[in-house]
Amino acid sequence: MKKFLDLVEIRTKAASMIPFLMGTSYAWFRFDTFQVEHFILMLVSLLSFDMATTAINNYYDYRKAIKKHGYGYEAHNAIVRYKMNPSNVALLIIVLLVLAIGAGVILFLHTGWLVLVLGGLSFGVGILYSFGPIPISRMPLGEIFSGLFMGFVIIYISTYIQVGNQLAILTFEHNKILLELVWTETLWLFLVSIPAILCIANIMLANNICDMEEDIENKRYTLPVYIGRENALILFKILYYASFLDLIVLYLLGVSPILLLIALLSIIPVTRNAKQFIAQPVKRLTFKLAVSNFMLTNMSRIVVLILAAIYA
Repeated sequence: MKKFLDLVEIRTKAASMIPFLMGTSYAWFRFDTFQVEHFILMLVSLLSFDMATTAINNYYDYRKAIKKHGYGYEAHNAIVRYKMNPSNVALLIIVLLVLAIGAGVILFLHTGWLVLVLGGLSFGVGILYSFGPIPISRMPLGEIFSGLFMGFVIIYISTYIQVGNQLAILTFEHNKILLELVWTETLWLFLVSIPAILCIANIMLANNICDMEEDIENKRYTLPVYIGRENALILFKILYYASFLDLIVLYLLGVSPILLLIALLSIIPVTRNAKQFIAQPVKRLTFKLAVSNFMLTNMSRIVVLILAAIYA
């Protein structure tokens, strides 16, 4: 079990689970609804797929690595550390993908075509993120794709499976595909998603900053490689401050200013953590601070939305 959890990097699954909880709590607050069956199906599909893509990324890095000594390669790739059989790893990836697709298809049958389209698109991006001739993770687009798909699309789907037509309707009629968006609700949902989008992008950015030397050696041309370490660290700090502007959106949605203080207080540890990372961007020492900031920033908003839903 320990080998499996290390292979799928279970500690990083908060990056998909927290947006999922964010969308669910938003649906409860905004639309006063919670459908347990839909929640469980998406949980199984999302978690299985997230674990599969991480395993694919480790498997692909193992196969493609040019420099296999130094930079902690022997320690941070579970396949190398535990001397795993690559064939068994590939089989495990297939099992996780089948589980993810199976739960996703059942969820689609319970909800509608939009889940199938957005879920399929997310699956495609997730696979291309780590696989293919030029994976997204090896380009300066990783922060954008991970932020938008994990930070917004997951929140959108997890809200849609709870509220359905109150958010959007996708239908097929004769030779036409009709998508009707409740654009005001879609806009609000995007604005509420901003902290998740930016903080997930920052997790990827922090990871790429820490891995710059190794990435250059292995021909992974990530965003920090293009813009330089100093500019990447400046961007890292700016994205956190931008995420707190979202509190204005929550206020306009009708969340009590007293409750918003809970989310605002998180700016203190978030700022402290950001300064520590910028001062010493080393994966084994400070990368975890980017994950902590993501959890602090977004869990505080989830708590606020749940409390607002209860006491509204």
